[in-house]
Amino acid sequence: MTRAAPRPAARDGEVPRGALRAAVPLLREIGDLKRVRTAGSGASVAERAFCRSWAELVRGGDPGRIAVRACAAAVAGARLAGIDGPVLRRCGLTADEAVAVLERSIGRHADRVGPVTSGLLREALPDVVADPYEGPAPGFAAVLCAQPRAGATRPGRPRLMVEPPESHGDHCWAVAVYGVLLAEAFGAAPGDVFLLGLAHHLHNAVLPDAGFAGEELLGEHLPAVLARLTRQQLAVLPGALAARVEPLLASREGTGTPAARAFHAADVLDRVLQVRHHARAAAFTAEQALEDLDLVHPCAVSGFHRAVLDAAETA
Repeated sequence: MTRAAPRPAARDGEVPRGALRAAVPLLREIGDLKRVRTAGSGASVAERAFCRSWAELVRGGDPGRIAVRACAAAVAGARLAGIDGPVLRRCGLTADEAVAVLERSIGRHADRVGPVTSGLLREALPDVVADPYEGPAPGFAAVLCAQPRAGATRPGRPRLMVEPPESHGDHCWAVAVYGVLLAEAFGAAPGDVFLLGLAHHLHNAVLPDAGFAGEELLGEHLPAVLARLTRQQLAVLPGALAARVEPLLASREGTGTPAARAFHAADVLDRVLQVRHHARAAAFTAEQALEDLDLVHPCAVSGFHRAVLDAAETA
């Protein structure tokens, strides 16, 4: 495959405005996979992908390849939701037919990502169609999927509670995937950004999330607590993987590397998009479903459907 020339990556301290503006609608749709569930699992699609990624990593998989495959599945899932590659195969599609469906879904967002990233996503689709590896993930992965996020907090003020809260598995997966989609714009290696996103809340496997307001009350104890708990979780990883993750986690203290900049962009975008999701859900109206989303969509019997609604005076 001949790929299009990459866009110039942002230099140190620069924010790639065009790439960020283009990506946000796609990131918002991918974020909804935190709220999509399918039969047979109480976990969200995002949480399942989070655990699967960790399982593949501890098995010795290449982080760059795992990152791109997870991102391709996420972009396809933005419109297909729980209809993934293995589901399409179980529905009777051949591998090539399933790839074509996923590629069609990814094509809906062709203008949202850089050309190099777009090419990588399409190349990963045959792997996405294959049965996913369902081996054991590290213990902290399941705990993070059970650990709720605190949401918006500010020292000196009561917390803003929104229901249902996302989990740390949801958030870390979203940041990892968003980071891969933004890596090209920041000149970062997708595997590095992905690992940083997956691992940046390892401490919350032990420490319940009280948000910024709660962490401030830990005062001088906070840095040592976070470092100690993170080391405990890193210790359960294979040595080579831990050795790669640890310096990446250290890099997030600033924006001195492309991976750190892509990570911080992904992290802050996910936090804000999550809050905006709750605001949109609270303001949702029936008219939006009927008019904007075509709840009664065009089909062979849509005229009859509308006649029923008119007669029932519900439209």
